[in-house]
Amino acid sequence: MLRNACNSGLRDAEREKMKVAIGSDHAGYALKEEVKELLKTLDAEVVDCGTETPDSVDYPDFGEKVSSLISTGKIEKGILICGTGVGMSMVANKFPNVRAALCNDLFCARMSRQHNDANILVMGGRIIGKDLAAEIVRIWMTTPFEGARHLNRLMKIKKIEECLNAHET
Repeated sequence: MLRNACNSGLRDAEREKMKVAIGSDHAGYALKEEVKELLKTLDAEVVDCGTETPDSVDYPDFGEKVSSLISTGKIEKGILICGTGVGMSMVANKFPNVRAALCNDLFCARMSRQHNDANILVMGGRIIGKDLAAEIVRIWMTTPFEGARHLNRLMKIKKIEECLNAHET
């Protein structure tokens, strides 16, 4: 399930639900609303960072809200949706500790978790339909990080991130 393995000895009512931050622009709004309902069936607590309507908005505003929560460790996983997913990916990956993966197919969803420990799933609301999006979310939410040889690669990414941040200060 989507629960912390450390809580496995607790009764269901005592276990803490995984929080998932979700955000979209106008192009991803309808799909975001569908994904929110799916996340609830997966026993996740949804933190909706907007947008609240299909009216035109700027995707960086909502990408920033979700990415900030993940970057600071306040929430473990996030989902972002815009027209293609490209813009939200660009915004999310500007944040330290964020590993956002644009996944418009099942294979990328699985690999982004197994090999890259992605903590933000990005999808294109104008690229995929709700049924495919639902399966992508299910796979992404339930696939664990394999660790092992992949951990060394993530440490290299972290080192690059630290070096770039050191140059900015």
